[in-house]
Amino acid sequence: MWWAQLKAALGQRFNFEGIVSSAMVVVKDRQLALPHVSVPDIRYIDWVELHRRGFKGVVFDKDNTLTAPYSLKLWGPLGSSLEQCKSVFGADIAAFSNSSGLYEYDLDGSKARALEGAIGIKVLRHRLKKPAGTAEEIEKHFGCKSSQLIMVGDRPFTDIVYGNRNGFLTILTKPLSLAEEPFIVRQVRKLETSLVNRWFRRGLKPPSHSLLSDDMLCIKDLPPL
Repeated sequence: MWWAQLKAALGQRFNFEGIVSSAMVVVKDRQLALPHVSVPDIRYIDWVELHRRGFKGVVFDKDNTLTAPYSLKLWGPLGSSLEQCKSVFGADIAAFSNSSGLYEYDLDGSKARALEGAIGIKVLRHRLKKPAGTAEEIEKHFGCKSSQLIMVGDRPFTDIVYGNRNGFLTILTKPLSLAEEPFIVRQVRKLETSLVNRWFRRGLKPPSHSLLSDDMLCIKDLPPL
C-alpha cells in the first residue's frame, strides 16, 4: 500500500512519459508545443466568440489552470469566467488532468468525484498521461470530433502538445501559482517557456486550425484590477 501511495505522489509530480515525449518534440515536432492562443488566464477567453465559430466543447487541465496545484478548490478570480463558459457550452465542459481522473492513481474514481463536486464540471477518467494517448475517449464523451473542441492548459509540453497532436484548438494560460509546485517542476516549466518563446521569435507557428485563423478574435481585454 505504501509503495502505491508513493508511486502516485511521485507520478503526479513527475511525468516520466512526458519527458520522453518532450525530447521528441524538441528534436522533430516543435510546432506541437506552440499554442494557437495564449492568455494570462481563462478570464481573457471569449467563450461566446469561440462557440459562434463552431466549437462544441471545452476541455480544461486542472492544476494551475483551474486550481492551485493539487488543490480541489477553484481559483477564486476564475469563478465568473467558468460560469460564463458553462452558460455558453452547457454540459459540454470537462477536466482532463494528469493529477485527477487517471485510473492508475484513482482506481475507484473517488478523487475524480471529489473534484467534480468542488468545481462543478465533469472529470474525465483516462488511462494515459498527457501528452500520450489519443482523443478517442474525449470524442466519445463529447460526441464530436476533437477539431471541434478546445484544450485549455498551462503546460506547453503536456497540455498543448496533447491538444495539437489530436487536433484541438489549444489555449495556453500562465500558471496560477508556482508556490506549491516542486522545484524540479518549476525548472522544467522555465525551460518549456523559454523554448516556446524562442520558437515563436524564430517564426515557427502552431498547426493551423480550420475554425480559428486569428487568435486575437477570441481574446478579451479586461479592465485593470
